[in-house]
Amino acid sequence: MGRLLFLFFLLLPLIEIACFVVIGNAIGLWPTLAGVVLSALLGAMVIRTRGLSLLNELRSTVGSGELPARSIADAMMVGLAGLLLLLPGYFSDLIGILLLIPPVRSALYAFLRSRVTVVTTSSGPAPGPGFTQRRVDDGTIDLDSDEWRPR
Repeated sequence: MGRLLFLFFLLLPLIEIACFVVIGNAIGLWPTLAGVVLSALLGAMVIRTRGLSLLNELRSTVGSGELPARSIADAMMVGLAGLLLLLPGYFSDLIGILLLIPPVRSALYAFLRSRVTVVTTSSGPAPGPGFTQRRVDDGTIDLDSDEWRPR
């Protein structure tokens, strides 16, 4: 995995330079540079508007007691899209625009969900000072009466 990531970061600038050369030859220098500036402005707008709305949605999901995995994934993908749009380059802009399309995000989420296991845990109140626990062979934690409190 590390080698693939290294290869990606090695090839990304080369792909971006090639895109600049091809697009610059096709439309000229100033329209190419204007496209880069416009995509950076679009990226800033995306991060500001869509990112804030996704954070509010995330808060409401957590507030209702649901597991916000989908909201977190959407927020991360939209944030990554905005960041990719901020970076100068047409290839990164293409990936950023693709991440802004909801069906693409849904497909990517389904792909990641099939390969990632999410484990939920709930934690009670933090134990007080002097807390000691003893393990019994069957996995039960044995506490004295002064070492626990009801919920």
